[in-house]
Amino acid sequence: MPEISPEMQRIYDHIDAHVDDYVADLQRFVQQPSVSAQDIGLRACADLVAEMMHADGLPAAQHELAAGPPVIFGHIPSERSKKTLLCYSHYDVQPPEPIEAWTHGGPWSGAVVDGVLYGRGATDNKSGVLAFNKAAQAFLRVRGEVPVGLKFIIEGEEEIGSPNLGEWAARNKELLAADGMHCLDGSVEIGPEVPDVSLGLKSILFVELVARGPRTDVHSLNFPLVANPVWDLVHALATIMDRDRNILIDDWAEGIYIPDAEDEGYLADKASRIDFDLLRADLGVDSFVLGRDGVDALRARTYEPTANIQGIIAGYTGKGTKTIVPAEARVRLDFRLIPHMQPDVAARKLRAHLAKHGFDSIEVRTFERAEEPYKISAREDISRSIIAAAHEVYGAPPIVNGVSAEGAILRHVWIPCVLTGFANPGCNLHAPDENIRVSEYIKGIKYAAAIMEHFGRS
Repeated sequence: MPEISPEMQRIYDHIDAHVDDYVADLQRFVQQPSVSAQDIGLRACADLVAEMMHADGLPAAQHELAAGPPVIFGHIPSERSKKTLLCYSHYDVQPPEPIEAWTHGGPWSGAVVDGVLYGRGATDNKSGVLAFNKAAQAFLRVRGEVPVGLKFIIEGEEEIGSPNLGEWAARNKELLAADGMHCLDGSVEIGPEVPDVSLGLKSILFVELVARGPRTDVHSLNFPLVANPVWDLVHALATIMDRDRNILIDDWAEGIYIPDAEDEGYLADKASRIDFDLLRADLGVDSFVLGRDGVDALRARTYEPTANIQGIIAGYTGKGTKTIVPAEARVRLDFRLIPHMQPDVAARKLRAHLAKHGFDSIEVRTFERAEEPYKISAREDISRSIIAAAHEVYGAPPIVNGVSAEGAILRHVWIPCVLTGFANPGCNLHAPDENIRVSEYIKGIKYAAAIMEHFGRS
């Protein structure tokens, strides 16, 4: 385990001495609903974030967006380091439904049971917001200064794709300028329980395909005479991907990023350290598709483009039967795009593919503009600082992943960006009974502090 400097030990001791205060603040934060998909409690939660930051001695200004809830922004310059670290987090959460599946008082209770704090946002991402804030507060109270320039950006629409953040970022490039950016979101790795460090972003292209048949639903007696949009969709989907998970769209993976020796080394390290049986159990499967396992499974998960069907909406599925040919059928897909695959180009290729196969009557709808994928090296200062901080706090090297991080800001201001997290396995983010162990939350605050310290010295 790396040796901890006396200076940092004093920071960690300060954090340990204020556990009760930090837990009470997280409970209060979780108890304030802030559901962006349902526009519930967002402005009240933004006010709470600013109030809590001010109480911790941190600057926090609310910036109004063209639409949606405000962004909270604060900047603390450093006398020790010329570098600036942009700390990104979000105060909005996923919808809590199904409510009846929650225990321990429901989604907004913040109840602590057997050392575990329950509530929507406990992991994603309210503990991450506070980890940044409490780490900065610890430095200010112990040293009277921070080890690196800190810029905090806390938004309220991450869970719906940050539709208004990009426009604000484009107007505030100078405000956002930094030497590195990171996001504390997600859990540690199953098995070794050390942080994942993700060095890039897969883009997600959301698409809805709409097929139409007769003007209205008609009696199924007329099936021989009219097009059935559900069958049209089924046949169209079968041309997109085969049963071996190959995407059949012409030149789909043209120019795709190919893992290099460094990437392969990190894949092999991860495969040697994680528990694949626990991963299968967590996913609720007995085996991975196509018989994948070990490094092959991790390589596919990290660097393989995907074409996932989220759901199909068509016809009648209620009680009893209804003999109709539906007038319309819809399917929603998400395509994960690897670095060097551009979302706009991918959408054009999909449309051309459907037309080529005789499905030009199917409408292709894309959602908000997808962020472009990217990848950075483990040799970047921000990457090395986070890897070193994880090793210091968790006593073992982290798992280094290829791609997956926050992208709405990066379209307008290029900053090397890393995603990492500290929540326990089984934290149920996006699911009922979302939770975080109090011990992991406190360790996450130390992790944030260590990242600040290492980046300031890098």
